[in-house]
Amino acid sequence: MTEPRHPRGHYSDDDVQREVTDLEGKSATAASIFDLRRIIGGLFVLYGLIVTITGLTDDDAAIDKAQGVNINLWTGLGMLALGLFFLIWLKLRPTAPPAPPLPGEGEGEGEGEGEGGRGAPME
Repeated sequence: MTEPRHPRGHYSDDDVQREVTDLEGKSATAASIFDLRRIIGGLFVLYGLIVTITGLTDDDAAIDKAQGVNINLWTGLGMLALGLFFLIWLKLRPTAPPAPPLPGEGEGEGEGEGEGGRGAPME
């Protein structure tokens, strides 16, 4: 990404605001993609499918070994239910986007002070 070069490294407030807005958008997208509910739900659904299919194809010897309970089938169905719960929860309550800055917030505060201040440019 090429940034416009300004005389002596000065950036206008519009340039800075545009860059901050772009970074906030990228951050919100990354947070949405890597939401733990998506990862946990997806893994539980995947493993639940595998274990459920194993439970459906178990022979009588495997069921007898578990004292007559088709444990793979029940465990797989439980994993599927839990994974679907996480994915439905993600769909119904997505991560909140970052709150926009309040009007006037940050303007005129911290002029020329340490980190984050918009004082004189560094040479």
